Amino acid sequence: MAHNDRASQGLWLKCEGCAEILYHREVSGNFHVCPRCDYHFRIAAELRLQMIFDNGRFKKLFGRIRSADPLGFVDSKPYPERLKVYNRKFGGSDAVVVGQGEISRVPTIVAAMEYGFMGGSMGSAVGEKLSRAIERALDRKLALVIVSCSGGARMQEGILSLMQLGKVSAGLARMRARPLPFISVLTDPTTGGVTASFAMLGDLNIAEPGALIGFAGPRVIEQTIRQTLPAGFQRSEFLLEHGMLDMVVPRPELKATLGRCLSLLR
Repeated sequence: MAHNDRASQGLWLKCEGCAEILYHREVSGNFHVCPRCDYHFRIAAELRLQMIFDNGRFKKLFGRIRSADPLGFVDSKPYPERLKVYNRKFGGSDAVVVGQGEISRVPTIVAAMEYGFMGGSMGSAVGEKLSRAIERALDRKLALVIVSCSGGARMQEGILSLMQLGKVSAGLARMRARPLPFISVLTDPTTGGVTASFAMLGDLNIAEPGALIGFAGPRVIEQTIRQTLPAGFQRSEFLLEHGMLDMVVPRPELKATLGRCLSLLR
């Protein structure tokens, strides 16, 4: 099921890239990529794991980890109430789903972020699940892939959310010292504290076409520097051209590319 409700209901959907009206089954049969303009629709984390693992099979890990409410945070509603709504919708997985399986027969742990859960924001539960994924990879000598799709750190957890950046990055430094392969896959959008930490720390950093990747948003940057940004700024292709990414890979080719890269890195 695609996260985007417009991409998951009814027979037809409108492409956000070319505005064409598309037959839903045609899009879902093409890895949720527009067959006209190659626009990549956002997809749910579990669907992402099914697409990446051999035969779509994997063992789900760390499903019971939940965020608490250390700050007693209230905006339009208390933070625990907000979490309850999202946990019901996504089966309690918080904003990342972790699975273990094989990619082209290489034993691998894959963590895929769920944008539908509070914008894929990284709170303490997300940081803990990623840290445990890294620990498991270290203990069992497995490869690791993290698929980012996030608005950044979760404001409702304040400094505890920001601490996850250092926590996950420290774990990845231990992986590099072993060395065990870590591939970062950046999808639309990958922003804020996620970009500022693990998303850019891969042995290989791979992005989907047209993904928004950056720390602050384009409008914030324009207002800060009082300059007009170049066309395509913060999109995958621009970052590849300027040395921030290793490759841009269309979604239908991602599994095969990951398999080849993991085999070489091992």
